[in-house]
Order: sequence, then structure tokens, then C-alpha cells
Amino acid sequence: MSACVSRTSIWKWQRKADFEEKMGGRFQLVHAKPSRTAAILLSWFLFVLGIGLYVHAAHKRHQENAEDRVVPTIPHMLHSTYEAAFRPAEDDEPTMGENANMPQRFLASMLWKDTKASARRFFYSLLLLIPAIFLGLHMGLFPYVGVFFSRFVLFFDKIIALSLLPILFIAVGIDELSKIMLIVIGVTPTIILDTFNLTRSVPQEQVVKAFTLGAGDFDVAYRVVLRQIAPRVLNSIRLNLKAVMLFLFAGEMIASTDGLAYRIALLRRHMGMDVIIPYVLWVALLLFLVDMTMRLINRKLHPWFREA
Repeated sequence: MSACVSRTSIWKWQRKADFEEKMGGRFQLVHAKPSRTAAILLSWFLFVLGIGLYVHAAHKRHQENAEDRVVPTIPHMLHSTYEAAFRPAEDDEPTMGENANMPQRFLASMLWKDTKASARRFFYSLLLLIPAIFLGLHMGLFPYVGVFFSRFVLFFDKIIALSLLPILFIAVGIDELSKIMLIVIGVTPTIILDTFNLTRSVPQEQVVKAFTLGAGDFDVAYRVVLRQIAPRVLNSIRLNLKAVMLFLFAGEMIASTDGLAYRIALLRRHMGMDVIIPYVLWVALLLFLVDMTMRLINRKLHPWFREA
């Protein structure tokens, strides 16, 4: 009798396992492995849903008011995007005729002018974050450097960067330097403290072992510790890209004559949602491409690093 029960239980368990396997592991939520088709469909579902809801809302509002400018239709936005990408800004004088080819028209367009201005400030700010990495590394390894800087950096990290914007405008003017300094002030303390914590997390046994093998202080710093924390530091910078862009937009919206945020603020006065929405999507696409590039570089330089 017990043998029959045992065989029945095994048979039921096998039937259940076969059923769950056919269903793609639907009931084993932790161990589920979606198929390639399911993964593609699920990853794009929210995008399609969002576009569909927007199209529905735009169609409904334009049925009620054909001149509605708050929720422009897709064709209207495409037309405005074309104008922004292949026509100079209204405050710029045309530098070439209508016979110019598409690349030339794009390089003289409003969109390219704003993108180039914001990208220049963005990448200058990223370059100025490099000293923050080395400062955090030295703070974590060299006790006197840590004692000298740690309390000040911890305090400075609590200052709201945007509250310093009027001071920066008064001290250095409203030119490029103030916007770049705002980004650096807003993000640098985070990068310093993150690098400091990553440095302190390296096992002390590795440092001692390096010294026993004849390494010097800077050998330990740059050939042992920095190589271990480099992928996580790059990951930290990648995760702070949105903060960099936030401070850049704050500076451009308040005092600037070009840039993506400047154009958005300018169009807001005229309810130019047909250009504002494409600009916002363009910024998101650019930031996504920068993020993906940094991930690829990190994967290429540190193939052993598997953290998301």
C-alpha cells in the first residue's frame, strides 16, 4: 500500500514538474526562465503601453479642442522635431541656403547647437570628477589624508548644491564656469565618499601581502587597491549621471543663452510642448547612450566585474 502511495506521489510530482516546465516555469517565480520571445515582449510592453496611452489622450484632447497645445499629436511632434533638427534657431541667422545637404543643415540646426553646448559642459564636468576618485582613494589608504579631508567632505556633502548657485553667479559670473562648478560641487562629494568606502572595503590582508612582496605605498594604492575598486567607481559615476544632468539643467535654465535646458525653459513660455517633449526624449536617449557606453567600457576593461 505504501509503495503504491509512493509511486502515485512520484507520478504526481513528475506531472507537476512537466506542466510547470511547459508553462515556462510560471509557478516557480524565483527560478523562472522566460523564453526569448517572452523577454522581448515583456521588456517592450510598458513602452508600447505608454505610447498608446499618450496617443489616446492626445486624440481625445484634440477632438475636444483642435488647437490644444498641451498634449500635441505624434505627427505634430514629428514635424516640430524635424524643424528643430534641420532649421536654425529663431534667434540665429541662417548660415547656409536651402540647397545644403542634410548633414550640413543638421550641424547648423537648433537641436545640434543646444546639444553641443550641453555636451561640452557635461563632459568637462565628468573630467573634473577624476581628481575626486584619487582623493577618495588616498583618504581611504593614507590615514593623515583621511583625517585631514574626511570631516570636511562629510560636512560639504550635506550642503544643497543648488543653494550655492546664487553665490556662484555672484562670485564667478553666469558664464560656463559657474554651471560646471555647480555640477562638480553637487556630485564630487558623493564620488569622494563612495571611493573612500570602496577603498576601505578592500581586505587589509591584501595590503599587507603586497607590502611583504616588496610593494611601496603608491604601488599598493594604484596597482592593488585602485585596480580592484576601479569598476565599482566607474559604476558609481554611471549611476550619478542623472545627478550630473540635473545640476546642468538647473544652471542652464537659470542663466544661459544655449543648451538643451535653456531651450526647454524658453519654449515653456510659449507652451511649445511639441518641441519640449522631443527634447526631453532626446536628453533621455543621449543619457542612455552615455550610460551604455560606460557599461561597455567597464565590461571591456574589467571582464571579471559582473555587478549591474
